[in-house]
Amino acid sequence: MKIGLQTWGSHGDIRPFLALAEGLQLAGHEVTLLITCVDSDVYAGVTSAAGVTIRIVASPVITPGEGADIGWAIVRARDPLRQMSLILQRCFGPVEDAMFAAARELAAESDLLIGHYFMHPAQIAAEHAGKPYVSVLLSHAAIPSEYSHPLGWPRMFNRFLWWLTRRLLHRTLSPYVNRLRAQLGMAPSRDVVGDVWLSPYLTLVAVSPQICERQPDWPDTVQVCGFLDMPNIQLEGRLSEDLSAFLAAGEAPVYMTFGSWMPPDVADQRDALRLLTEAAQLAGCRAVIQASRWEECGVRSDERIMYVPSSPHHLIFPRCAAVVHHGGAGTTQSATLAGKPSIVIANISEQEHWANELRRIGIAGKLTRRRSVTAQQLAARIRHILDHPALTTKAAAVAAAMERENGVAEAVRLILARLSQAPIFTLLP
Repeated sequence: MKIGLQTWGSHGDIRPFLALAEGLQLAGHEVTLLITCVDSDVYAGVTSAAGVTIRIVASPVITPGEGADIGWAIVRARDPLRQMSLILQRCFGPVEDAMFAAARELAAESDLLIGHYFMHPAQIAAEHAGKPYVSVLLSHAAIPSEYSHPLGWPRMFNRFLWWLTRRLLHRTLSPYVNRLRAQLGMAPSRDVVGDVWLSPYLTLVAVSPQICERQPDWPDTVQVCGFLDMPNIQLEGRLSEDLSAFLAAGEAPVYMTFGSWMPPDVADQRDALRLLTEAAQLAGCRAVIQASRWEECGVRSDERIMYVPSSPHHLIFPRCAAVVHHGGAGTTQSATLAGKPSIVIANISEQEHWANELRRIGIAGKLTRRRSVTAQQLAARIRHILDHPALTTKAAAVAAAMERENGVAEAVRLILARLSQAPIFTLLP
């Protein structure tokens, strides 16, 4: 069978699709993966060990200079819908037509399409071509339920909150969706959440069941497959000799990263480094601080703090005491799989949801927001984690359960079972 996948975003949006594509290829299918990376061209040289055909579409979307302006505009926008509008306008809209053209070509040559939940070009192309479409959610915050809502209000309000949320999301997203639908003579979407984000054919929730609490009213076409993880890939690199020596020279450090939300320009990155460095010093902990341009920022490593341009999460997180991060889906689940408690500094509402979910299951402290965080506040959050070993114990227990999962294998099973119409849709734990 020919299976086409399409994704858009940063590393945390791309890595799960690389993992799923590899799994489907190893299951005996002919797989093509389209990648649009917002902030980098590093995937241009990525190859697949299993033989997946990888095509890069319109990458990168933005320049480093644009990234700094866009990032701060999003961080300062308190309204989640305003944040989403900015992402659409600045990071999605400029390459929407290129992604749509690539999606239509992919639909023509594939028997099945699988897309990032945000990827309405792929969903529209599949619908127009009459091909089945699987949506992959990288967060469970977007699934309507009378039993839960990201705001965390009492259950009695959830039906109204979801009615309002869906209307507002549709108002924000539908101009993009319906513009493409009109090009193909298709009727406009009346509910983007139900028509695009949640596929009536099959929606996979790529979140570990240890974090994602399945709700009783989710339809059987929404299935939790687990974290779409894979072994360390070439572009993620290895631990340097200097970092390995630093890790061996003292107590386990706190790893600190803003991931794709680290400001790309030197001036803003210097400010971010000042915040993280001062917080580590005030907390009295050793730290590894990730920043791509740390040398240009004028900082120097010592026996207490080491600066690195990047480091593979799979290799570094297990050797740390805790992880300070931005609350991205990939980083959050990598830290959880490593058995480490988190301190989340959220930039957008989805990251706030991850922070609240980690706190709910007992492996993180209070949410911290990027727009208002101070070094003193962050230091207090770090000390809370380090001074409460029960958080680390719980994180290790969650990781042990998560290690028994295989999100890629489960996703492949669910996809193939759906294709064969087997009655496999039962409630997962």
